[in-house]
Amino acid sequence: MGISSLPYVDEHATVVDAETDGVWRGLGETVERSFSRPGTAAYARLIGSADSRVSGPRPLAEGSAFPGFRVTAAVPGRELVLEGRHRFSTYALIFRLEPAGPGRSRLCAETRAVFPGLLGGLYRRLVIGTGGHAVGVRRLLAAVGRRSR
Repeated sequence: MGISSLPYVDEHATVVDAETDGVWRGLGETVERSFSRPGTAAYARLIGSADSRVSGPRPLAEGSAFPGFRVTAAVPGRELVLEGRHRFSTYALIFRLEPAGPGRSRLCAETRAVFPGLLGGLYRRLVIGTGGHAVGVRRLLAAVGRRSR
């Protein structure tokens, strides 16, 4: 299933006091660290994620993987596309970067996902409906901002 066919879930954005190159570096480091924790790998295995371990090229590039996600596109300083799937969902997390004035960048995280069947619907309610996903993405963006300065 291609990203464009996945239903839009939400989008979160922040402005970071750093040039796009610095934010790109911070994004890669933050994503790598956030999704490569031991608990994340155990959870990925539990729900049957297609990717449940760290593999592929580093720094992050097309073909890199970590629990829950595989990098399907990486345009340094512009866009990082993560895709994944497990028993309850097929999803994408798309990060986009653009200049936002001198020494500033806008970082946006768009989520697209499908949650098929009854169990998928329950999973969506648990992850999206409770607001947990939104909180997690906003925390991730804030961490990128701190790491990028």
